Amino acid sequence: MTRLRALLVAVPVAVVAQANGWQADPEVVRRTSRQQAGFNYEEARVGSYTLPDPLASPAGRVHTTDEWRKRRAEILELFRANVYGHMPDVAIRGPFNITEDPAAMSGTATLERVSIATATDTRQHRFELTLFLPNARRPAPVFLLLNNRPATNTDPTREEKSGFWPAEDLIARGYGIAALQVGDIAPDNRDRFRDGIMSVLDDPTKPRAPDAWGALAAWAWGASRAMSFLQSDPRVDAKHVAVVGHSRGGKAALWAGAEDERFALVISNESGEGGAALTRRNFGETLGRITTAFPHWFAERYASFAGREAELPVDQHMLIALLAPRAVYVASADEDLWSDPRGEFLSLAESSPVFALWGDPPIRATDMPALEQPLSSGRRAYHVRRGTHDLTPYDWGRFTDFADKLWQR
Repeated sequence: MTRLRALLVAVPVAVVAQANGWQADPEVVRRTSRQQAGFNYEEARVGSYTLPDPLASPAGRVHTTDEWRKRRAEILELFRANVYGHMPDVAIRGPFNITEDPAAMSGTATLERVSIATATDTRQHRFELTLFLPNARRPAPVFLLLNNRPATNTDPTREEKSGFWPAEDLIARGYGIAALQVGDIAPDNRDRFRDGIMSVLDDPTKPRAPDAWGALAAWAWGASRAMSFLQSDPRVDAKHVAVVGHSRGGKAALWAGAEDERFALVISNESGEGGAALTRRNFGETLGRITTAFPHWFAERYASFAGREAELPVDQHMLIALLAPRAVYVASADEDLWSDPRGEFLSLAESSPVFALWGDPPIRATDMPALEQPLSSGRRAYHVRRGTHDLTPYDWGRFTDFADKLWQR
């Protein structure tokens, strides 16, 4: 591991942020600087940095898609060891129990409420998946949301509706839409995060290792269990399932897509530090701050890189590169400087050498689009919208526009 880390850092790619496309509103910069003092929100103060080269393998530079498979495994292991942690290697079994309403949404959709069980010899865990499918003849592609907000945002009764999960809009466009509550997988609490699935799959007789999985990896595990159900449902087009997350849910969605290649499209909405934003950029939330405030999200080892981010053997452009040759959409918000919109875009841009192995055109650091002018290039897309830290119908509309194009619907 030490030798591999040294090789990665020894082959850096120089990156200089460019002031093109979207620009932060100076008033938002001033306001955010007052509200969250002690952090940088000025592009001129970011400074220079270098990124590890995703194609620089210890065995030599990667030139082909076949060579990338080995390199991908190396990078995935680096993220497991240093950022998100290792999921336990435990045999999983457990049924899917379905309650169905074929006349949901005034007869336009079928509602499936799925209890997903996971059991070992002595312990069991359950969580619920909510799934709406259009009443159509063909299997439907599905968008799966990792919901980090209250369950009322994904109300299966539809008595309460939220733009955070506009189920009726997606059904009208011919897509299925699903959701799970991340807190049902692992409580989003630094003291209780092991009370969910970890209490079933972790060995209680062993001390917790520095590379043990954190809550983000547990939520990603839940997404994979949900994907296993979606594969079993004949009304789902399982080859076209998108995993979606906002904020901490967006971090988990990216990791779910990296760990589970069954997801055809991965969508990160304002996932920021530990998600789509480059860790080495001195802008907005930092590694030190996030691992102090939310240590349970990551492997314990990740916090050791606070203040020495240049020594981290990976950066988040490599996480996006792990999604190739599948599709990825990164989205930001104009007033959400904490999440570093430019850093999120640059991660997408710096994944270009890997996507180029499949013939995708490059996205350059200077290509950041203007406000609400989405950029779509091959299997990757990006937008920055007006407003604050949220997941909105505007975002969902752009995600489904991209899926329409991507899947030729």
